[in-house]
Amino acid sequence: MAYPLHDLLDDVLAGHRLTEEEAVRLLSTRGRDVWKIAAAADELRERKVGDVVTYVRNQNIHVTNICKNRCGFCGFGRRAGDPGAFRDDLDTVREKARIARDHDVTEICILSGVHPDYTLDSYIDLIRCVREEAPGVDIHTASPDEIAWAAERSGVSTEEALERLRDAGLGTLQGTAAEILVDDVRRVICPNKCDTATWVRVIKEAHRMGIRSTATIMYGSCESEADRARHLGILREIQDETGGFTELVPLSYLYENTPLYRQGLAPAGATGREDLLLFAVARLFLDNFDHIQISWGKVGTKMAELGLLAGGDDLGGTMFCDDVSVDAGAEDADYLDPSEMRRIAEDLGRTLRQRTTRYEIVASTTPD
Repeated sequence: MAYPLHDLLDDVLAGHRLTEEEAVRLLSTRGRDVWKIAAAADELRERKVGDVVTYVRNQNIHVTNICKNRCGFCGFGRRAGDPGAFRDDLDTVREKARIARDHDVTEICILSGVHPDYTLDSYIDLIRCVREEAPGVDIHTASPDEIAWAAERSGVSTEEALERLRDAGLGTLQGTAAEILVDDVRRVICPNKCDTATWVRVIKEAHRMGIRSTATIMYGSCESEADRARHLGILREIQDETGGFTELVPLSYLYENTPLYRQGLAPAGATGREDLLLFAVARLFLDNFDHIQISWGKVGTKMAELGLLAGGDDLGGTMFCDDVSVDAGAEDADYLDPSEMRRIAEDLGRTLRQRTTRYEIVASTTPD
């Protein structure tokens, strides 16, 4: 018989490591007990990182929306020849990098569909041209799925692919393409992406090489609470082994323009209760993570502020552009001014600080 919720939360705050079964119980909670879980997560956040809310000054560069995967949860990907399909040439990518540099960013995220014609050299050329236009900026790009695809196309190992990308200027790896690390779910929502074992292997290879990465979870499509807990368990196991994740980025499924929703295979995204519980349980479960990011582009600024009361300590990036979220149906997901981030943080009695990709605090951190 499960013991009372307050006893479980007290035990976690005293150092108990949640099991996946206990995480499922917390993720399934309804009623006012949701607030008790959020409060425990907020207390643990305060113990771990204090009252600082961080953000990174970054910009997304979308280089193509042509994608071999065409995942059911995505409204961004196109086939070559589809209306609206694009693939930037390197001159266009350089211009986008110059614009990002002029925005005084410390991180550039190169985002793309997994173009069927891309090879390892394609990714190397993209990284090099951004590096030339924005020296000193962290180039944050390439999911494990993209690494596996580029390596296969070029006839090299994923380790060699990572080494060559790092030599070209890769700073940190995107921990995307994880979605839900349960293959039964992946076969429904992203059947053309790499399987769980491949994702885990590539992430571990990167971490062992000193390439740090984010960790992500995309929730609210057709997975269960047990699937979410299993995903968090895999991330915790990797972090135990490598320590290479910089943060967890929960990504709430944006449903409006996606095939999964239109075909009746997924609900209308996560509810507010599910959002809050995912943030809070992630904080309580991932005892080897310091940072939980609340993605304002996925949940909106008001829910993002509540997320900061449920274990979150980071607001993500300025972005300047998030075509993936906008195409999936999110409104106002393009840019969040640091002055608005400061208003959110100060409304909670906390302090906003600018960080780098690796969570080093930038010396001058007062938003304009």
